[in-house]
Amino acid sequence: MKNSVKSDRIVVKIDAEIQEAIPFFLELRKKNIADIMTALDGKDYEQVKRLGHNIKGSGGSYGFDELSRIGQDLEKAALSQNENAMRSLTGELEHYLAKVEIVYV
Repeated sequence: MKNSVKSDRIVVKIDAEIQEAIPFFLELRKKNIADIMTALDGKDYEQVKRLGHNIKGSGGSYGFDELSRIGQDLEKAALSQNENAMRSLTGELEHYLAKVEIVYV
């Protein structure tokens, strides 16, 4: 489960045994973007922290180490109520999900 960049795509190698779960997993992460933005608009930093924590934990479980890193950074930014960082990290999350390409091994 190694990540690499191929042109503008982000290639992630995932165990074929969990292939069926990946589309739903990625859809949930896309929904998280809207949830984070809603929470930010309402200054609900606790909700952003929870979402970041969830992304951090689930990303690594499925082999998406960069998602875990973004989630961890989002959680930290929410703890310090750094709204600029939270918005920037949400942009990173959106970019990652738009560019990720799965290779099953």
